[in-house]
Amino acid sequence: MSSAPLRSPTLRPHRMKKDESFLGKLGGTLARKKKAKEVSDLQEEGKNAINAPMSPATIDIHPEDTLLEENEERTMIDPNSKEDSKFKELIKVLIDWINDVLVEERIIVKHLEEDLYDGQVLQKLLEKLADRKLNVAEVTQSEIGQKQKLQTVLEAVHDLLRPHGWTIKWNVDSIHGKNLISILHLLVALAMHFRAPIRLPEHVSVQVVVVRKREGLLQTAHVTEELTTTTEMMMGRFERDAFDTLFDHAPDKLSVVKKSLITFVNKHLNKLNLEVTELETQVHNVSFAFELMQDGGLKKPKARPEDVVNLDLKSTLRVLYNLFTKYKNVE
Repeated sequence: MSSAPLRSPTLRPHRMKKDESFLGKLGGTLARKKKAKEVSDLQEEGKNAINAPMSPATIDIHPEDTLLEENEERTMIDPNSKEDSKFKELIKVLIDWINDVLVEERIIVKHLEEDLYDGQVLQKLLEKLADRKLNVAEVTQSEIGQKQKLQTVLEAVHDLLRPHGWTIKWNVDSIHGKNLISILHLLVALAMHFRAPIRLPEHVSVQVVVVRKREGLLQTAHVTEELTTTTEMMMGRFERDAFDTLFDHAPDKLSVVKKSLITFVNKHLNKLNLEVTELETQVHNVSFAFELMQDGGLKKPKARPEDVVNLDLKSTLRVLYNLFTKYKNVE
């Protein structure tokens, strides 16, 4: 009697493959959901960390501002600082200056971050101020091309500023990343280096929120960023004179000095039927007057013509005192 043949167990390879595929898809879906939740949680953590100490004011945060790599950091200006009158004035003065310099180029800057980040306006500004042509592409749309242009422009800026002791507080990434603090530091340095005929508001500071990622967690800190000090310090003219001391330590004696200088001025102007009553607002043809003083053998004033035109009282007093010391005994 023949025995029935042994039947080997069915392995069902197709079913196992299907199960593995299902598990793989399930695992991938769960991983994506977990990743999405981590991103969402991280963004929320970043917003809460930044906004909590700032209540009731809030900061407009882009997702990329909270999605940081380990040890990476981002900075944002406190919204209260953006409303500060001196901060607004600084931005306005710099924008007006850029537009004045580039008027022949038919370039109109309205927003510093949006108009300067790609290097095009900065290139034209530096070429005009330094009276030199930079070897860069005129127009480039790609991020790589823009950063290459910025690199060339900033290297030229650094070559001008570093010998004069300027601290470089900007780089290609911060400018291209539309970091307003970096852009303002750069423009203030350029304005001071090229002796721009403008008057920057002094002692402008802003509160900056710094967001850092440490060991997977976002940390925030508030720091004060100084954008301008005094005009003289920013220009590197650190030698103090009697007028610095007068303004800083004896403002009560200022009226006496002004009265004495007005008397001296009118003593000579009365011969021309002219009279000065306000030193801050009644000085005209300043550049011509500076040239005449130097032609007459007077020491070059510490002040600049544009300082006087911009109604800087200390500069006006310096110029008049320069004249007073030479001609006080002349009838």
